[in-house]
Amino acid sequence: MSVYAIIFYVLGSVMVVATTLAVTRRNLMHAIVYLVLSFLASAQLFYLLGAPFLAVLEVVIYAGAIMVLFLFVIMLLNLRQPEAEPKIPFIGQKLGGIVLAGFTGLILVYGVTRTVLTSGKPMAPGLGNTETIARSLFTDYLLPFEVTSVLLLVAIVGAVVLAKSKLR
Repeated sequence: MSVYAIIFYVLGSVMVVATTLAVTRRNLMHAIVYLVLSFLASAQLFYLLGAPFLAVLEVVIYAGAIMVLFLFVIMLLNLRQPEAEPKIPFIGQKLGGIVLAGFTGLILVYGVTRTVLTSGKPMAPGLGNTETIARSLFTDYLLPFEVTSVLLLVAIVGAVVLAKSKLR
């Protein structure tokens, strides 16, 4: 087993554990810290796979801008810890979660093994290159790119309006 494979598996494990912790934490600040750790591990995986520009975009956009946006929304909405709810045991909910997690794990193992077994060819030249991404983004995907930017602007304005209405 090569050093790259070991690093890949370690980073993949860190990413899976951090994402799982981000989803299962009740404290929102802890969840955001785990999500940032997951994004950083994902960026390192991009770099390891030979796409340094995508790694930088992952850090700048997701670990930077999106997490700051999440923090602003949490602070603007003034979300506190949830009240202690009475626990109603529902075995079907836990069983369903375990079955779905197992099914997702099986799909993941199938996809990884299929990809590893069938990918003997090298990556396409220029994949992850700045010029290739920019050309694709501003030609083929210009409309979705602009729609996404407008949706993010509307979400920010909506969060500010909701926060201001609660202060009155």
